[in-house]
Amino acid sequence: QVRLVESGGGLVQAGGSLRLSCAFSGRTFSNYYMSWFRQAPGNDREKVGAITWSGRYIYYAASVKGRFTISRDNAKNTVYLQMNSLKPEDTAVYYCAARQTSATTYDYWGQGTQVTISS
Repeated sequence: QVRLVESGGGLVQAGGSLRLSCAFSGRTFSNYYMSWFRQAPGNDREKVGAITWSGRYIYYAASVKGRFTISRDNAKNTVYLQMNSLKPEDTAVYYCAARQTSATTYDYWGQGTQVTISS
């Protein structure tokens, strides 16, 4: 069973930065495509970034491109989301998710970490 534990959320002012971490355990990390999602109250869940094992393929939502950076440390079984130039509209609960590279749906989700950006 895969376990995902996020950390690093908090309250920062607009223009500031945060780095989220997601620790993966329970299965072979290299077999999983990792993503970050976010959901604000009243909004649909949005995929903000994704990364393959090798890091050769990276996806960003248009709303965060140029401000957020997804990365993974395969030796530490951890995926990160560096968030810079934060805006109040980035306020949401951020979730880490994992799916097997051959799958089309995400089977594993973290508990979420709250990110709040004050104006």
